[in-house]
Amino acid sequence: MSASPTTSPHSPAVLLAVLIGVALLAIAARVIPQPRTIDDAFITFRYSRNIVEGEGFVYNPGARTLGTTTPFYTVWMAAISFVSGSESYPWFALITSSLADAATVILLGLLAYRLTRHLLPAALIGILWALSPMSVTFAIGGMETSVVILWLVAAAYCYVTGHERGMAVFAALGVLTRIDTLIWVGPLLLHQLITHWRQTRADGRTLAALPRRVPWQSWAIFAVILLPWYVFSWRYFGSLLSNSLQAKQVAYHIEDFHALVRLLQHIATPFMEAKALGVPGIVIGLALYPALAASGTLYAVKRAPRLLPFLLYPWLYIAVFGLMNPLIFRWYLAPLLAPYFLAILLGVWGLGTSVLAALDRTRALPRVVAALGIVWIALSLNAWTLRPDHGPDRPAPKMAWHQIELYYRQMAEQLRREYGVNEETLLAAGDIGAIGFYSRARILDTVGLVTPELSRYYPLPAERYEDGQNYIVPPPIIFDYDPDYIVFMEMFLRHGLADEPDFTTQYAQVDRIPTDFYGTGMLLYQRRDLARTGARPAILVPR
Repeated sequence: MSASPTTSPHSPAVLLAVLIGVALLAIAARVIPQPRTIDDAFITFRYSRNIVEGEGFVYNPGARTLGTTTPFYTVWMAAISFVSGSESYPWFALITSSLADAATVILLGLLAYRLTRHLLPAALIGILWALSPMSVTFAIGGMETSVVILWLVAAAYCYVTGHERGMAVFAALGVLTRIDTLIWVGPLLLHQLITHWRQTRADGRTLAALPRRVPWQSWAIFAVILLPWYVFSWRYFGSLLSNSLQAKQVAYHIEDFHALVRLLQHIATPFMEAKALGVPGIVIGLALYPALAASGTLYAVKRAPRLLPFLLYPWLYIAVFGLMNPLIFRWYLAPLLAPYFLAILLGVWGLGTSVLAALDRTRALPRVVAALGIVWIALSLNAWTLRPDHGPDRPAPKMAWHQIELYYRQMAEQLRREYGVNEETLLAAGDIGAIGFYSRARILDTVGLVTPELSRYYPLPAERYEDGQNYIVPPPIIFDYDPDYIVFMEMFLRHGLADEPDFTTQYAQVDRIPTDFYGTGMLLYQRRDLARTGARPAILVPR
C-alpha cells in the first residue's frame, strides 16, 4: 500500500532516531546557557541542604514549617547532593530539568505521531519544546517546572496508550512535585472512571460488579505513592499543604483580574510573538491560537478520546488561577504550554488536511506545516540572546533574567565576610531564596512562606500601594521581631518602613546596590546597637 501524503512512510526506528536527536537538542539548549537560578529555587535548595546536613526537613533549623511547594523535588535534590557529596544544587537542578525536558520532547513527539502518522509534526513539536524560551528559562532557573511537565505528559501518554498503572504513578509524582497538578490529575482520574464505567456496562450494575467497573488498581497505586508523604507531613509539620500557598495569597497586593489578564496574554503569545510583533502580535494571537487549539482538540479527541483531559488542561488552569487570582510568577506560565503547543499543531494539521483536500492539494500539507513551524521556531529564537548582559556569557533566553539573584548572592556573601553573619544571626528579607541560601542566616521571612506566624500582619490597606507595587514590608514585623540585619529592595520599604521615624533611629543603612528594578536599589540595614555589642542569637518571637 502506498503512503498517503498526510502519513509518514518512515519506520519506527527512523521516528525514534529523530526524536532522540531532538531530545539531544533540548539538552544542549539547557546546558549551553548554564544555571541562571531564580530566587524560589534557592528556597528548595536550602531545604535540601538542611536535610543532607542532618537538620531535618526545615528551612530554619528547629522550625518545622513546610514552606516549599515541591516535596518530591526537594528530596530529589537532597538525594543527589548526599550521593555526590557536592552542594552544586543549581547544576543538579539543571541536569535534572534537561533530562526531564528531553523525555518530554520524546513523549510529545510520540503523541503527535500517534495522531497524525507523520514524522513532521512529531519532530516539530519536539523542536518547539526544546527551544521554547519559557521551557528553557525555568529548566536553567533551578525550578521543578520541567519535572512537573514531564509527569503531566508521561501520565497523558500512559493513559492514551492504555498503561493505566503507569499513569497512576506519574499522576502521584505530579501531586508530590507540585500540588497545583491536581488541576490535571483530578480530570484525568475522572475521565478514567467515566471511561471504565462505560466500557464495563455489560458487567451489570450490582454492588458485586462495582470492583470491575471502577479502576481501583490504578487508584490504589496513586494512593499508596501519596500516602507516606502525607502521613509524614501531618506528623512532622502538622499540616498537609505548604504554608506558602496561603502566605502568598495574603501578603501580596493583587489587582482584580491580574491573573486572568496575564494568562490570556500568555496564551496569545505561546511562541513569544510579542517580542517580534509587539501589541499586534498579542491581539492576533488571542484570536488565532485558541481557535487553532480548539480545532486541534476536536481533531485529537476523534482519534484518541483519552487525550481530552490533557488538552483541556490549559483552559482548566486558566479558569482555576483566574478565579483564585494569585500573583502570577513567571514559572506559573510554563506548565500549560506543552498541551497547548500540541493542540495548536494538531489544529493546523487537521485544518490543513481538510482545506487542502478540498483543493486537491493534500501533498502540500507537509510543506505548509513546515513553513509555519519555521516561523514559530524563528519567533522562539528571536526571544533568545547570544550575549546576555549578566550571568554566564552564553546564549540564553532573554527572559532568563536573574540579576536580582546575583545581587542577593553578592549581599549574602558580604554579610558573611564583613559582618560575621552566621546561622545564629536573624536576617529579615522578603525574597528569601538566594539571600537565605548563601548567607545561611536565620531568616525572618516577612512574606511568611517559612514563618507562618507573620501572616497576621497582612493585608495592608490598598491605598498604600503605588501602581505596579505588589508588596510592602509591614513595619510592625521589624519592630516586633527586632532582626539584626535587613535586606530589601527599596520599593518594598516605600510607604512602609521608609515612612517610620523609629526605623532610622534603630537601623542604619550600611550598604546599597543601585538598581533600576523594584525601586532604586537593594538596601542593607544593620541594627545600630550591633556596631557596639555585636550580633546576638536569633529567636523568632516578638519582643
